[in-house]
Amino acid sequence: MYGVAVKRDFKAQHYLIGGDWGEENHIHTHHYFVELQLRGTELDKHGYITNIAEVESLLDAQVRYYQDQTLNDMPEFTGSNPSIERFAFILCKAFTDKMRAPTVRVVTVTVWESDIAWASYTHIMKPYKTAPKF
Repeated sequence: MYGVAVKRDFKAQHYLIGGDWGEENHIHTHHYFVELQLRGTELDKHGYITNIAEVESLLDAQVRYYQDQTLNDMPEFTGSNPSIERFAFILCKAFTDKMRAPTVRVVTVTVWESDIAWASYTHIMKPYKTAPKF
């Protein structure tokens, strides 16, 4: 299986809810790293899984959206704990909703909130009946 990945970093704040998480219950900043990884068994006519410049553009848009924000205040986190697991899911859904790459079969988003703590979410894409462009 082929794979490509794009990684970006940004800072955002959050605080955990629903439990006694100590200092994590108070607003604090993380220097997040997000990696978007795409996998597929076929390449397109150019020898790519997809156009990586367009993937970078999608990832850059997400980074701009979350940069310097408090995750708890974002509508997609309303009523939920802004854990890195949930953040990985939300980012993956945002990417897969916008992607139109017929050769991509697996999308994984990994979010690091520190050098030692990360979470990821993987989505298996449904095959296209036609081959739309990204």
